Amino acid sequence: MKIYDVANFPNPLRVRIALAEKNALDKVEFIPVDIMNGEHRSDAFLEKNPQGTVPLLELDDGTYISECSGIIEYIDAEFSGTSLTGTTPKQRAVISMMQKRAEENVLDAAATYFHHATDGLGPTLETYQNAEWGQKQGEKALHNMVYFNNVLAKSDYVAGDTFTVADITLFAGLIFAGFAQISIPSELTSLLQWQEKLSKRASVMTVC
Repeated sequence: MKIYDVANFPNPLRVRIALAEKNALDKVEFIPVDIMNGEHRSDAFLEKNPQGTVPLLELDDGTYISECSGIIEYIDAEFSGTSLTGTTPKQRAVISMMQKRAEENVLDAAATYFHHATDGLGPTLETYQNAEWGQKQGEKALHNMVYFNNVLAKSDYVAGDTFTVADITLFAGLIFAGFAQISIPSELTSLLQWQEKLSKRASVMTVC
């Protein structure tokens, strides 16, 4: 089992936290991808993943899985330990819903801001930019920080009273937002307290 990724990038971080939660980091061979020199756009990599994104999971039978949600779902089912994706129909539905909201409205929004409204990864890799769209997505990320602050004012974790993949995604999204200089407003105390709590979680401290 191999994972192609870039250490400390937000989406690879999601997968590494999930593996750490399952005590399975040593069950995977990590293969670094040289994003800055365009390895993810090479013919060899695109043959594995036409989307040209990391992380990418390669199973022993040659199957490739490239979406974080799919990779973490596989990890959750493959390795023992507390479920990250839920065990009942209701749990799975709520966790999936909240994970999608965190991914689309915070992580992806912050990423779009970074790639379009800043220098991003530099002119060689940022071949198209739309600054106005990037700014709108930065505003979207901030707006949804307010939403998640309200959620976390009422529950310990993003999808209820237990840690799940939804927490992993939001945590990675806030890291990316901070890297892109989209700061969490100081009045969002529930979100800030939750972020501090997760930063001290064993799995997070192992991979961050």
